[in-house]
Amino acid sequence: MALSNALKKRFRAIGHKLTPVVIIAQKGITENIHDEIERALTDHELIKLKLVTATRSDKQALTESICSDFKAQCVQSIGHIVLLYRAAKNPDRRLSNLLRNPT
Repeated sequence: MALSNALKKRFRAIGHKLTPVVIIAQKGITENIHDEIERALTDHELIKLKLVTATRSDKQALTESICSDFKAQCVQSIGHIVLLYRAAKNPDRRLSNLLRNPT
């Protein structure tokens, strides 16, 4: 499901206040990083990642790989920061960035 422009705008407003929950550097996606991204998407729905890559094309390829692996959607990508969204099956009001920030 593609996100509407209005929904992307809302998610970007919420994501502006967030800090990156995971930093992916030279080693790429290890098992621990995979588990942490999965946990963060399940709990928070909207998360920021920091991707430290050499080139813009590497960052784009890594972003596409993450989105396909985790069935997430890229809301925004600026510099080394990527904002990802994946709807939770049972969102928790205390953890979900979307439910805690009704913008």
